[in-house]
This record gives sequence, C-alpha cells and structure tokens, in this order.
Amino acid sequence: MPTADRLLPLLREIDCNHHYTNFGPLNSRFEGCILREVAAAFPGAGVTTISNCTVGLELALQALQLPPRAKVLVPAITFVATATAVLRSGCLPVVSEVDRESWLLTPSIARDALTQMAIDAVMPVATFGRGHNAAEWDAFTLETGVPVVIDAAGAFGNQLVGRTTDVVFSFHATKSFGAGEGGAIVSSEQQRIHSVRKLSNFGINLKSGLVDESGGTNAKMSEYHAAVALATYEDWSLLQEGYVELHRSYMAVLKDKLPMLGFQKRNERHVYPLMAVCLPIGVDVANVIDEMAQAGISTRRWYSPALHQHPAFSGLERMHDVRIAEALGSRIVGLPYFLGMDGVQIEFVADRLAVSMGVGRS
Repeated sequence: MPTADRLLPLLREIDCNHHYTNFGPLNSRFEGCILREVAAAFPGAGVTTISNCTVGLELALQALQLPPRAKVLVPAITFVATATAVLRSGCLPVVSEVDRESWLLTPSIARDALTQMAIDAVMPVATFGRGHNAAEWDAFTLETGVPVVIDAAGAFGNQLVGRTTDVVFSFHATKSFGAGEGGAIVSSEQQRIHSVRKLSNFGINLKSGLVDESGGTNAKMSEYHAAVALATYEDWSLLQEGYVELHRSYMAVLKDKLPMLGFQKRNERHVYPLMAVCLPIGVDVANVIDEMAQAGISTRRWYSPALHQHPAFSGLERMHDVRIAEALGSRIVGLPYFLGMDGVQIEFVADRLAVSMGVGRS
C-alpha cells in the first residue's frame, strides 16, 4: 500500500477540490486507469467504482434484472462472499463443480450444469487471482442466452472484460492492487454501468431526484479511497514486476523441494496476491497447519471447505457431482506470500512444510 508521503499530494488535491465522495474528480481519473488496464479492446466500455467488491457483485446481478429467486451458478471453490452476494441480491446460488487443473468454474462445466437444471446467470470466480478467458464466456452467453458476471475480486491485472461478460474487481488491502477498500464493475454495455452507478447511489435518478426503478444502496467509493488507488496505480508496473518475480521464485523452490504438492494451473507472467497449494491425499492437513504454526509460520485455509460444506450454505442446490471441488477444498492451504519476501524466507517456509508433511528433515 502507498505511504503517507505518496498520498499527501492527492489528499491536498481533495482539499482544493472540496469534493469528498459521490463520483468526484479523483474517482473519475481512477476509473480511466481501470479502463486502460482491463477494457482496451472495447473502446466503448464503461466502469464505475464501488465501495467494495461484495456489494459490487450484488449490484452487477441487480443490473441484469433477473427474475425473483433467479438461479445463479457459482463455483464450489470460492470465498463465501460470492454466495452471500447472490443471496443478498435476491437470487439463489447453485453450486458447481470446478476444473481439476485451473480450479475454476469453466464454460464447459456451466454447459454441463444446464443439462441438469435451469440456470439464469453464471458467476464464475477468478480463483486465487487466476483470470478467465472472457471471450469463451461471451461465446457461452451467445450460445445459451445466460448472462455471465465474473467475480474477479483478486484478479486485477489478470482479468479482461468481455463483449457481454461483465467483471467485478476488489481493491481491498489484501489484493495485488489495493486501495484499502473499494472495487469496480466493468462492462462493455454502457447502459449496464449507468444502471449500476445509479443503484450504487440509492437508485436515485439525479435529474428528477426520484427513485424511479428498483431501489439501490449506498455503494460509492470516496475520494479518499480513490486517492489511495491513484497512488497505488503510480507504482502499478513495479508492483506487477515484484509479484511476478515473487511467484516465479516461490514456485521454483516449491516444485524443487515438494514436487508432490498440487498447484493451480495459471499464467506465470500474471500477478497473484497469494500462494495456495494443494496437499497430497492422505496428508493430515490440520496437523500440518499446527506444526507450521509451532514453527512460527502462519497459514490460511482459503476457500476451505467447499462452499456447500459450510453450515450456512449446506442447503444450496448443487450439481450432481462436485467431487473435485470437495477434494480440493479439503486440502488447499495458503502459505505466507508478500512483496519483500526474500529467498531465505521462501526456503524456510518450504523446508518447514516438508517437515510438517513428513517428507523433510527436522
């Protein structure tokens, strides 16, 4: 995240503008930066910032004007916010299988789901920052008539918008691109962005002052968060280079010392905010986590267990077969991963993980 010194010129600009929220000049400038990064192929694309990605997913679904209790296909391997956003938009999540190599809900899986049940929309997730091919989702929508909104919370820099496929990003402090908090919705359909922008301001028609369609909520990004985002964007190329090098170095060590680990198939030139690995079948995951903690190494059970195995979502409808997702969800572990992490630290994590798994020397 940018330092206070980097923020000061932008904060002083806010002081001069006397514009603190409600789509101010810094916000507009940042929206232009977003479009240059993710929508260069679609000159007419639109973007609107939002207060956070979760509410952005809700509004993106609301803007599709789906019928009440519409069924939205979501992957079983995802953060819980994907499901809660669907529920809070008045829709019903339907849990899907994921691809064995990419760990994603793919167009092929979505087509399979359509043979099993009626689906009104699809919300694939850019799991662990691994982007989707938006053109393939465009083809899916053209073929089936089912709209797609990609939950690309952690995939800014990796995920492009499609011709019909909308994308929602997070700028939470834990992401590769951070504004502390915030997000954005990008669409090639300007009218959809216009609808989302209005919904993010309570649904008010600014010309009449009336809420003349469906009511919205307060989901605007403040000028202060936009200032942080602009300061981050000034260093974006350096951040990208740092994350790519960190990922390259980390993967080289892990594949050398722990070739039995499972890894998500992804583009090694892209930017990832975290390091998730899949432990081998038969390894006691809880014991590994405990032993790593005793060595002073924090881990995370990201997207674990699978979505429908959480008590709150156990009643959700799901595809007939989600065995891959259930197996992944029981064995994925997140390892320490941060800019500035050096080779000694990476080696230490890998060595302790090997010991915890019973394949290394203590």
